[in-house]
Amino acid sequence: MSQANLKLAALGLTLPAAAAPVANYVGYTISGKTVYVSGQLPFQDGKLTCVGRLGAGVTVDEGYAAGRQCGLNILAHLQVACGGDLDRVARVLRLGGFVNSTPEFTDAPKCVNGASDLMVAVFGDAGRHARAAVGVASLPAGAAVEVDAVVELK
Repeated sequence: MSQANLKLAALGLTLPAAAAPVANYVGYTISGKTVYVSGQLPFQDGKLTCVGRLGAGVTVDEGYAAGRQCGLNILAHLQVACGGDLDRVARVLRLGGFVNSTPEFTDAPKCVNGASDLMVAVFGDAGRHARAAVGVASLPAGAAVEVDAVVELK
């Protein structure tokens, strides 16, 4: 078992199966040593864990948990991209976070921290990354959060 999987287990987390795309795209692409993971929604067991808008009924804590679930789904795709060995991850380069929110909501970064904190917990300093966290008018299926990733492999 990889060190990354051991860290996940220590956190009480297990990776889901990488979700199949629902449109004309793929879950990830690889160019050289760089993996680009498509935007992941907070799906768990085939269902969205958090639907709605931040600032209109969805709390920051719920948004954080949704961001963390997006991060787990990113790791699931990375594990496939790495041939099953997450220890091939050299560095998480960037996360892009999108938060379904009202125009007045200004805490999008706190929601995307769910994914960011997970990357650091799993990969240590190699999980520290550049990031964008922006509020948007809507997301697919009414999801509260979506996160994509760019990762460097060893």
